[in-house]
Amino acid sequence: MRNTRSANLFRAIALAAATALVAACHGGGGRNISPDKVRPENVPANFDVTLEAAKDNQFDYDPDGGSNGAPLTLEDLRGAFRYRLEEHLPMQTVLLKRSEKQRITKEHIGYLARVAQEMKFKAFMLEKDGGISELVSPGRSAEAADADKQ
Repeated sequence: MRNTRSANLFRAIALAAATALVAACHGGGGRNISPDKVRPENVPANFDVTLEAAKDNQFDYDPDGGSNGAPLTLEDLRGAFRYRLEEHLPMQTVLLKRSEKQRITKEHIGYLARVAQEMKFKAFMLEKDGGISELVSPGRSAEAADADKQ
């Protein structure tokens, strides 16, 4: 009798621990990332790369600034950014803006913020009202990111 009670108690504790672990590790697909408003004096005059939000959580990327950008998945976008870094092309600031056909989704924001953190560049987003926000990974503010670079 005693063995089954302790076995049930052990199972309950193990189940609770596993549930807590899954809840703690669940990233939410970028839903925890929120844009931080940037003061006008902290907004760059020019951006090295401009992206437009595309359907299916893709990005329109046109390095030449023309009107016929190529839609890229997240992995393709990482590859394009790696290429820019390898070729020593400017890669300090990236602007994400809404396209004519697609609004910026939470997934766009999360993906770009994650890539910006991994590749150590600043990502910004053009908002509906014309303001610009910096995309910062969760737990870090724009001021903390600036302090790390100094």
